[in-house]
Amino acid sequence: MNRYGLIFVLYQPDAEFVDNLRRAREICADLVAVDNTPEPDAALHAALHRERIDVLVNRNRGGLAGAYNRGAEVLLARGCEVIFLLDQDSKIEASFFTAMMQACAAVGGDSFVLGPRVYEINLRKCMPTFPPGRRFPRPVRMTEREHGLFPTLFVISSGSAISAAAYRKLGAFREDYFIEYIDIEYGLRASSQGVPVYVNADVTMQQTTGHIRRHGKLYTTHHVAWRRYYGARNAVHCLRLYKAHWGLHWLSGALALHQALCVALFEPDKLRKLTAIACGYLDGRRGRLGTFERLHPRIHAYCTRASREAQAAERAKPAPAPAPGDAG
Repeated sequence: MNRYGLIFVLYQPDAEFVDNLRRAREICADLVAVDNTPEPDAALHAALHRERIDVLVNRNRGGLAGAYNRGAEVLLARGCEVIFLLDQDSKIEASFFTAMMQACAAVGGDSFVLGPRVYEINLRKCMPTFPPGRRFPRPVRMTEREHGLFPTLFVISSGSAISAAAYRKLGAFREDYFIEYIDIEYGLRASSQGVPVYVNADVTMQQTTGHIRRHGKLYTTHHVAWRRYYGARNAVHCLRLYKAHWGLHWLSGALALHQALCVALFEPDKLRKLTAIACGYLDGRRGRLGTFERLHPRIHAYCTRASREAQAAERAKPAPAPAPGDAG
């Protein structure tokens, strides 16, 4: 396998994220950016096109899963044998693709899913792997492991590599999940269908997940209420979906309770977030999928009211007065 391509997902990107895109383009010529911003910045797109960076406008259709699927369609049509995924807040080194492609070759087959070792900046540690097993898998700490391939049930999507053969066998990411658990579901789907999933410890990627804050042994992501809905719902649905293969289905209730406890103890906007978690958990048990706003328009409106009010207040702030000497 020699030809690879990169899907770089944008969502309301600021200058730092656009710089991440430009750096990724420098080290991966076969790149397609997918802008998931509902109302994309036409001036930004024009500037990127002048730099010969391909940009697809997806407007959040199918959420993050939809962005991955649109990008995969383009890269597969170009003949790419390996598809890499990258979110705008992830940073990679110049050696990233060389080391990852070496690991792809070491797998020994043409069908695989492979991810780097992920260092969570806010937690100051590497995320663990979960080796396949009928019972609840015992997590393997990766902080001290710096070399080799480690089998796991799933990998974090950003920075991961999916072979074209695996994507064609497994199919697209679930757009009815929208954002949360799309990588975990894909990994469990692969593991249950005999497609190997590995973490490549020779490559480390730094990443942040939400606005994580530690509280002793607990930590919170401070995700907004609507993301809490998808996190609770998709966890229930995903883990129950593969209970015939992996003994994980009982964990979803514990995860929802853990989310609720952390929100109740440490996060603001508690009632909206707890409402979203409860609603998501019940929908997951019932198998109700799709967008939050379509399934529960009134609850969605209530859960997103705080963020809308904060954005409106920000827009209503008067522009700062010019400093002396700036006028004219």
